[in-house]
Amino acid sequence: MPDRSNPTLLNGVAVLTDLGVIQIEGEDAAKFIHGQLTHDFALLGQDTARLAAFCNAKGRMQASFIGFKRPDGVILLVCSRDLLAATLKRLSMFVLRAKAKLRDASDQFQVFGLAGNATISGAAHASVAWSKADLDTASLVALYPADGTPRQLLVAPAGHATPAGAALSAEQWAWGEVRSGVATLTQPVWEAFVPQMLNYESVGGVSFKKGCYPGQEVVARSQFRGTLKRRAFIAHCLAPAAPGTAVFAHDDADQPVGMVVQAAAAPLGGWDAIVSLQLAAAQAGTLHLGAPGGAVLQLLPLPYPLLDDI
Repeated sequence: MPDRSNPTLLNGVAVLTDLGVIQIEGEDAAKFIHGQLTHDFALLGQDTARLAAFCNAKGRMQASFIGFKRPDGVILLVCSRDLLAATLKRLSMFVLRAKAKLRDASDQFQVFGLAGNATISGAAHASVAWSKADLDTASLVALYPADGTPRQLLVAPAGHATPAGAALSAEQWAWGEVRSGVATLTQPVWEAFVPQMLNYESVGGVSFKKGCYPGQEVVARSQFRGTLKRRAFIAHCLAPAAPGTAVFAHDDADQPVGMVVQAAAAPLGGWDAIVSLQLAAAQAGTLHLGAPGGAVLQLLPLPYPLLDDI
């Protein structure tokens, strides 16, 4: 199969209307959200962002976020719009007496994706994943690269001028997201995975040193007792793929061995996807999309190493 990693396909600025923003304000904002997500927000500074998951009591992910603190102390959580309303409602149930107020601030902000030669240089640590810099009224977060191409998320007040650069389509940006190997949870895969099934502990999405949060015991047990049997991989397929689609092994027609987490059309043909698979299935035999006789999935190298221990 030809090499489909072509950095020239990811240059420009994308307007990311599929992402929304939850705003948390109040003197207990950081303390409150620290107790709900998989990463540490109590120690969150102004130069760092967090990848984090919101889980149910069984450790299954109900949402994923890129979160950061603005200079005024307000915390913003960027997530998929199709999960925002339900997630905001669930999070609000835990506020109780905490001095924190949550609201959907999607209309007050716009989110841009910057790739390749459109990324903003000169910001502190701009090339280190999950670093964050404030540029006047906007906040810039460095993401994991896609095939070596740098990528950034710019969260700016509504009405902010579009950053300089060629227009990048939402489809091209979605492909870069897949190629980065860092999954964003959406409605079709709600409560389907514990964070490690998406490699979150290997891409900075889980802290094992912080205190309790919903599902923490399950997440910790998966890590330290060797019970994790699924991981995320990048795959290529000639047929269209979509989140929630089952993956089957060639020699097992009875039950799926994995699921598509995120997918996008590849600019050079076919579809690329992040798939969460049973480790045994990923290491042996042919994989098929949607049915035992469906289109063949070819696993590609992960762009980052998996952590053996913490």
